[in-house]
Parts: sequence; structure tokens; C-alpha cells
Amino acid sequence: MAVVQFYGTGRRKESVARVRLVAGDGRIVVNGKALDDYFGLETLKAIVRQPLVLTDTLGRYDVLVNVNGGGFTGQAGAIRHGIARALLQVNPDLRPVLKKAGFLTRDPRMKERKKYGLKGARRAPQFSKR
Repeated sequence: MAVVQFYGTGRRKESVARVRLVAGDGRIVVNGKALDDYFGLETLKAIVRQPLVLTDTLGRYDVLVNVNGGGFTGQAGAIRHGIARALLQVNPDLRPVLKKAGFLTRDPRMKERKKYGLKGARRAPQFSKR
């Protein structure tokens, strides 16, 4: 018998997360590791769980995630985005709740490019009178 899976792709900064929801007991696996092993900070773990807590589906689905690119914060945001999109496939009636919380909106903020003549995006060389 085929297992029913729901897919969602989440992105934030340079991170891309491919999320699968499978009926289960609430395990969250990120790149083959348990959520607690992958993310050290409790705030990042909370960010990942937010859509599940909001929609009361925390213990109903196993979340299997492949994420790459960016740093830990960007990856956590990408996973949250992907879980929210996958939950929409499970139940389209959750859309107003997830939309109001802002989990379906892709965060457009990106790193600003470095400009010539400057040391960074906006950081100018140190000024010296002589």
C-alpha cells in the first residue's frame, strides 16, 4: 500500500528546504538527524514547530526535511515555510490561519551586494585627513 505524503518547499535567504509530511507520531528529522541534534538553540526548534503548533497537528505527522544552503537561522525559517506549505496540501482550510501568522509569505530579505569602492555593502574605507 502506498504511503500518503504531502510535500512543501520552503525558502529563506540562501536556504532551501524540501519538506515531506507523512502520517506518524510527530518525529521531525532534518538531514537524517533528529531536530534536537540538528539545531542547538531552542528558539530555532520553536521556529520549526510553529506551523504544527498553530494548526494543532504536532503529534499527527512525521516531518522529513532535506535542507541545504545558508546558516542555521535561514534553514529554520525555510523549514517553517516548507511545513506551512505542506500543511496546505493536507488541509486547504488551514490557509487563513497560516496566512494570518505570516508562515506562507516568503521572506524577501536577502544579503545586499558589495559595491566597488567600499569594503562591504555600505561600509566605506576609514576616513583619514592626511
